[in-house]
Amino acid sequence: MRLSDQKETIKMALDTLRANKLRSGLTILGIVIGVITVIIMSSVINGLNDNVNGMISELGTNTLMIFRFEVFGKRPTPAMLLRKQLTYEDAQSLMHLPHVASVAASLRYQNFDAFGGAGMSILKANGHKVENAPLGGESWTSRDVNDWHIVRGRFFNQMDEERSANVTVLAHDAAETLFPGLDPIGQEITVNGMTFTVIGQIDTLKQAFSSGKNPDDDFAFFPITTFHKLHPEVLDYWLSLKYDDPMNRPAVEEEVRDVLRARRKVKSDQDDNFAMFGSDALTRLWTQLTGGLFILMFALSSVGLMVGGVGVMNIMLVSVTERTREIGIRKAIGATKRTILYQFTLEAMTLCAVGGLLGVTIGCFVVLGMHFFLPALLSATWVIAAFLISCTIGLVFGIYPAWKAANLNPIEALRYE
Repeated sequence: MRLSDQKETIKMALDTLRANKLRSGLTILGIVIGVITVIIMSSVINGLNDNVNGMISELGTNTLMIFRFEVFGKRPTPAMLLRKQLTYEDAQSLMHLPHVASVAASLRYQNFDAFGGAGMSILKANGHKVENAPLGGESWTSRDVNDWHIVRGRFFNQMDEERSANVTVLAHDAAETLFPGLDPIGQEITVNGMTFTVIGQIDTLKQAFSSGKNPDDDFAFFPITTFHKLHPEVLDYWLSLKYDDPMNRPAVEEEVRDVLRARRKVKSDQDDNFAMFGSDALTRLWTQLTGGLFILMFALSSVGLMVGGVGVMNIMLVSVTERTREIGIRKAIGATKRTILYQFTLEAMTLCAVGGLLGVTIGCFVVLGMHFFLPALLSATWVIAAFLISCTIGLVFGIYPAWKAANLNPIEALRYE
């Protein structure tokens, strides 16, 4: 097809669309809605991913957690549940490894089946109480390992741990609820009939997967030996360690594995009877959670785009019928099948491209507005992909009407009324 013929065909296609503005607008409505859905969906998930990745990086890239089985994204088997529990001595045995900076042992008394791991104890003080408060037993090194920021007072020290002192460090919300407008340091709280002196308050704790109130901010922490007086039956230790450089993680994991396998008498031909995981385990869990959601939302938005494509095909078939005589005249004066095919395919693709541009524009404005309420983040990749998908739909759903128009018999077309 000559360049002049191409320009004339393009002009005719555009003139036809301009002559039927209302019909063209209604035709592309499904495409516009589908593209908006794709952009909003991808932006929300992209924003959530960016938010979670930032929070997880704040949790520390040079920390490892050790438990008798992995707890993130995997359901423990009956054999895992029967594994021997880790001990405080296991934590101490890791302190002198070459790349390890600090090691902490922790115990928890809370309901892990509840949303957010709510507690089962009541903290009372000053005429106020915190219900369902989780309790934690911590070694004196836990502050350094977990990067907890003390906003008032201090964290318990080695002497507090050695003498099982009746002292506690409260998380942010627990301190604010029990002592509103007051300095909690030196005040006393009651837990399970025992009295403890508050020696510190921790700043708001980090959380990876949710916004709003963090259940961990209701924690009351005790020296691990003091915690044994409250709940001697709880002996399922978590071990946490901080190492010097993220680049040394493979070496640290190998050293920790060797020490724990030897202490737990694991034979060389047996698998580890404990699990090590870092912040990347949270990232994998989040990816699993959002992966299925993304596929579902993309499938729903694809249905909208397909419906829009069917609408385009329907209108193009109506257009072919309405312009049968015009097609016959064009063929009679020399227009080829290829020219007619090109014209009608171009009309369908132009409709969908305009719908794609409108969808992208409206979608971007919606996402900018949503940014104040949700962690939405525009993705240039998905904006371009949404536009290209809309153009592809125009090609796919416009090819049949164009083929039908190109194959009309010119003599029968000229007779059509």
